[in-house]
Amino acid sequence: MAKKVKYFYNPANLRFEKHVTPRWVWTLRIIGWISTAAVFAFIIVWIAYTYFDSPKEQYLKNQISEMELELDFMNSKLDTMAVVLGEMTERDDNIYRVIFEAEPVSRSERMAGIGGSERFQRMNKLDNAELLINTATKLERIRRQMVIQSKSFDEISELVSNKEQLLSHTPSIQPVSNKDLERIASGFGWRIHPIYKFAKFHEGLDFTAPKGSDVFATADGTVVLADNSQSGFGNCIVIDHGYGYKTRYAHLSAFKVRAGQKIKRGELIGLVGNTGLSTAPHLHYEVEKNGTKIDPINFFYNDLSAEEYARMIEIANRSNQSYD
Repeated sequence: MAKKVKYFYNPANLRFEKHVTPRWVWTLRIIGWISTAAVFAFIIVWIAYTYFDSPKEQYLKNQISEMELELDFMNSKLDTMAVVLGEMTERDDNIYRVIFEAEPVSRSERMAGIGGSERFQRMNKLDNAELLINTATKLERIRRQMVIQSKSFDEISELVSNKEQLLSHTPSIQPVSNKDLERIASGFGWRIHPIYKFAKFHEGLDFTAPKGSDVFATADGTVVLADNSQSGFGNCIVIDHGYGYKTRYAHLSAFKVRAGQKIKRGELIGLVGNTGLSTAPHLHYEVEKNGTKIDPINFFYNDLSAEEYARMIEIANRSNQSYD
């Protein structure tokens, strides 16, 4: 197909002449076409990038979405861990430390070193900054509380070890065999003295028993006295159990230990007798805590049931005459 030729009438010479388009017109037309194409291309690309994701962008968005889900899940688990740790803290302060007579860990100590979200301000430049800062803050709080709680449990473990030793050195059994509970003759408190016949404070318990009956140490300790040097007590043994506790066993007929000897709870230390100011064979038994005489009836929890203990208290509280 031949190229179409355009003609125009030239009134100057009254002739039809061939129309020739100048080069600059062609240049402008080409530039216009190219510019129009570029504008349309730009608009198409802008629309594509604004409203449609590339495969890589779609992949990255999926990855971010999955990470957000994982962070939400981690936050949920951190919340659960915080609740469990709070329960552990509650038991530590109100049960374990109460049992072992230790002061609870103060709130200021438990929260020491736990700053606010300002510690993580560097994350503000990241996407999902709020979620990241919230997660990091929870994690740091739990980490610090776990460190404090671990130290607390180490202290409790040491207290347990010390408590075991304390319990073994605390009087907790009867000094003579008394299965039928009938051997208590006189309790702790005001009683009529058998010799002087006036009311005198009786600082221990009197156990009746045949002469030569076994007398046992009521806790671990060291014998500090085993002689008859204490006025009125006759042959007497005193044991220092540590932790402020001492026990005295008086009116013995014989010694089975010597001063300076270390003994264990339940070990035979002497025999019942009638020495000193005594009106009949019996054992006078005392418990002392930090220099103060206390009722020995409170220290028989290891070898008595609740019913037997109640009955023993009833017997010991009867008003009667002491044996020494």
